[in-house]
Amino acid sequence: MANNFRSNVAANITTTGNVVYVCPSSTQTTLIGLTLSNKSAGSVTSNVYLRRSSVNYSLISNGPILPGSTLVPIGGDQKLVMQAADELRIDASVNASIDVIVSLLEIT
Repeated sequence: MANNFRSNVAANITTTGNVVYVCPSSTQTTLIGLTLSNKSAGSVTSNVYLRRSSVNYSLISNGPILPGSTLVPIGGDQKLVMQAADELRIDASVNASIDVIVSLLEIT
């Protein structure tokens, strides 16, 4: 069994269809950090969800992010375990207003 720490980044999150991470086949992944940064001049909201077997499971629904600040839904005591083919998806209320950093541990 191999353990690999990784990070994924996504810039300019749009209002729909942003797949930030897909858990590879024959792999379990633990998300250990997720940071959403509002780089716009106005307040925005964000939706974060786990997609499994064509079903979206909400982690955050319309989470507010003030201008120049961040929302950290995963980190500290909060972790998320993903199975093979699970997707982490994020949407923003305003196009190109949010950047995302995901820290994770893949176990193969």
